[in-house]
Amino acid sequence: MDLTRQPPRRPSNLAVAGIVGAARMTDKARAYNNETLGEYVYGENSGLDQRVLAFLGISADAYAEAAGEHDDTALGNWVLETSEKSAAEIAEFNDAELTHLPDTDAHKQRLKDRLARYAPDRTDITTVLQSMELDDWGSFWQVDLTAGPPRSARAKDVAGICGVARMADKARAKRAGKIGEYIYGDDSGQDVRILTFLGISATDFQEAAVNNPNDLEIGAWVRQNCDKSDDAIETFNETLINYAPNEASQERFNARRQEIDPTRTDITTWVALQDLDDQLSFGIIDLNRRAPRSPYNTDVYGMVQLARLIDKGRASNSNTLGAYFYGEDSGIDRATLTFLGVSATEFAEKLKTLSTDAEVEAWLKAEHPKSDADIAAYNEQMTHMGPTDERYKALMANMINKIAPERTDINTWFALMLLDDEKTFAS
Repeated sequence: MDLTRQPPRRPSNLAVAGIVGAARMTDKARAYNNETLGEYVYGENSGLDQRVLAFLGISADAYAEAAGEHDDTALGNWVLETSEKSAAEIAEFNDAELTHLPDTDAHKQRLKDRLARYAPDRTDITTVLQSMELDDWGSFWQVDLTAGPPRSARAKDVAGICGVARMADKARAKRAGKIGEYIYGDDSGQDVRILTFLGISATDFQEAAVNNPNDLEIGAWVRQNCDKSDDAIETFNETLINYAPNEASQERFNARRQEIDPTRTDITTWVALQDLDDQLSFGIIDLNRRAPRSPYNTDVYGMVQLARLIDKGRASNSNTLGAYFYGEDSGIDRATLTFLGVSATEFAEKLKTLSTDAEVEAWLKAEHPKSDADIAAYNEQMTHMGPTDERYKALMANMINKIAPERTDINTWFALMLLDDEKTFAS
């Protein structure tokens, strides 16, 4: 859960153990674990978290650990078993929290400020939890698609359905008057296909997306308002991602591809073309949409892994790393940066001013020169690097088993990375 991009679930959300504040605290605990809390605070630094944890008799560290290990259902069971709270005790706690009015000057002023900023005409918002929900909503519902693209149609962040997260971004941006050159709802062929599948109108979806800026909550709304099975969703997802131009639309597709990037004749589906357009329009590399370049790529300085490092560094700068890791968080990146004699921070900063591979290579040759012999030795070592102890052998075996158990030929980190890329972004 990245709380720099969306709020945690409402404090009134009862999805975890039926306890007020638990779902919200779960989102914050997971963000705390992932270092993506943004401006939120977790555990002892949060008044609501303190009250929930005290009621449960669980420490913040223990809760964060459990939230990282379990999904919501298993976590809720763990909470109930650990706390041994009865239904009556939970009901009493919930009622007290839901009806708790601001009782300090600071809380009263905070509610006044939030009402003035986000809902000056609302007279029904009176409790502490309602004040928190208003602040979450006001801080996150407005999406600005003049500053960056919507999420890829590949993203399954909302209800596990491709295209819905992107459509939610566009719905919010249109309501906010910040949709830029994008189109939403009945004006978008892709949105029409998604909405028809869901059986939901563009108007109803937009209202729900604006009212629910948290992915889990809008996802719950979608699943409650459509009757699609998991199998039907899986089939729809595959169809949407692989949707290619037919005979009638091929000419239009070719013209659009020519306009976006005439060199990319490998692009054959609408979603792939959409992803390319989004990235080029905003000058970003988004690793939610496509893999970084192959670790075997030697286009930059004749070095393996360097082109991939550049892609990940640029994605890190634009907060579009997706599931990838950059710099100190990646053992392979650390090896490359150590060879170059550059820190991850310096490399990322340089990428902000060096816009092409050629400029990056020129900078490295001037300030961090390496001989042909050094590069050849580095390439040999990196290409053949694999697990050297039982722990890492088990880690590799587990990763292969998850994505392609039939691939018994994989024994180097580069080969595993390439396999993972292929499986993650397979059409």
